[in-house]
Amino acid sequence: MGEILLSGNENRRQTGARYEKLAAEYLEKQGLFILERNYRCRQGEIDLIARDGEFLVFVEVKYRQGIEKGTSLEAINRRKQKRICRAAGYYLVCEVGSMDVSCRFDAVGIDGKEEKISWIKNAFDFCL
Repeated sequence: MGEILLSGNENRRQTGARYEKLAAEYLEKQGLFILERNYRCRQGEIDLIARDGEFLVFVEVKYRQGIEKGTSLEAINRRKQKRICRAAGYYLVCEVGSMDVSCRFDAVGIDGKEEKISWIKNAFDFCL
C-alpha cells in the first residue's frame, strides 16, 4: 500500500501545534501558567492563554523557517491583531464573565531551523 500524504492544511496544523507547544514550554519556564491552548470561538483563535501574576495573557505564536518574507514577529500584522482582540473579548465575556480584567497581548516568534525564540510582552494593545 502507498503512503498517506497529508494536505497542506494538515501539515500547517501539525507545524503550528509543534511550535505552540514549544512556546508554551518556554513561557512556563518563564513563570507563566498556561490556561488554554488553541482557544477557538466564532470571533477567531488564540494560540495560548496564560496567567502571569495578576495578568491574563493572550499569546500569539508564529513560526518562520526562513526570513525571506520577514521574521515571525513581523507576520503578526494589524489584521491578525484585531482577530486576536475580538477572540479575547469573547473569552473575557463568555469564559471569565467580565471585561474588567488586567490583560495583555504577548507575541512569541520562533525563527529558523535553530528555533530561536523571541518573546515580546505587551506586543500590541487591545483593539476591536
